[in-house]
Amino acid sequence: MITIIDYGVGNINAFVNVYKRVNVPVKIAKSKDDLIDAKKLILPGVGHFDHAMTQLNNSGMRDTLDELVLNQKIPVIGICVGMQMMANNSDEGNMEGLKWIDATVKKFDETKINQVTRLPHMGWNDVKPVKDMELFKGLEDNAIFYFLHTYYFQCNNKEDIMAVTEYGGEFASAAYHENKYGIQFHPEKSHHYGEILLHNFAKL
Repeated sequence: MITIIDYGVGNINAFVNVYKRVNVPVKIAKSKDDLIDAKKLILPGVGHFDHAMTQLNNSGMRDTLDELVLNQKIPVIGICVGMQMMANNSDEGNMEGLKWIDATVKKFDETKINQVTRLPHMGWNDVKPVKDMELFKGLEDNAIFYFLHTYYFQCNNKEDIMAVTEYGGEFASAAYHENKYGIQFHPEKSHHYGEILLHNFAKL
């Protein structure tokens, strides 16, 4: 059972549809009571960092999520802004992040980007795993994913980097620490590759 955290930010239905296709049961959590007995969590997110953090903090689920993730060690995956929220803070806003992974969120340096339209980083790009991780099983070679972001996740501990992508230099497009996983790209928009990754998470 996958529990998707619905705090008013992110395309919940897209994840539900992916898991229906691979016959994995899904539950949507809109309150702390919905999180009871959760076994695996997805934290989606789009838009501005402070807005997403405010929405989550106001949802009534924050303390329960900290208990599940930090104490009970339930596997969780943050996606796009959901990943960025797992960091300590972000250059995009003033609020503290969840501090689930020791990282900070930085803005891309436009002077290092060769594309005509530099920001946001939008479209398909390579994701190269740097560790042998079950999350990327079957995606070790030639996997591409859909990105849409202006800020990136900078791990303070390089051992937490799970995969990298090139955009004006190399950045961590996936990270992890213990039971906590983060991916900067959108698997729900990445067709076959995203379906494999989300199915892999269900099997962790």
